[in-house]
Amino acid sequence: MFIALERLINLQDGYRGTFQVQGRQLLLIVVDQQAILLENRCPHRGAPLHNGTLEGRVLRCSRHGIAFDLDSGRALDAACSPLLRLTLTYDGDRVGLDL
Repeated sequence: MFIALERLINLQDGYRGTFQVQGRQLLLIVVDQQAILLENRCPHRGAPLHNGTLEGRVLRCSRHGIAFDLDSGRALDAACSPLLRLTLTYDGDRVGLDL
């Protein structure tokens, strides 16, 4: 089942959108014209990531400052689990995910 999150026309660099799907908080961001969907939760202590800072392709958690590589999801400066990334699906003029 396809769950639409956003229209493609809205996905410009710098875009950030939060969504709740089946009880999970998700974060959709666009960096370097690439849409990335991940759990809106820092794996370190569960802080929301939607207000983190972007430095190129690195997302830094605003609560404890841990930096995550958006390509691999791994933490760059701390020993913690990687970000949970989800696969995006495209349907017509919308992006979302398949459940």
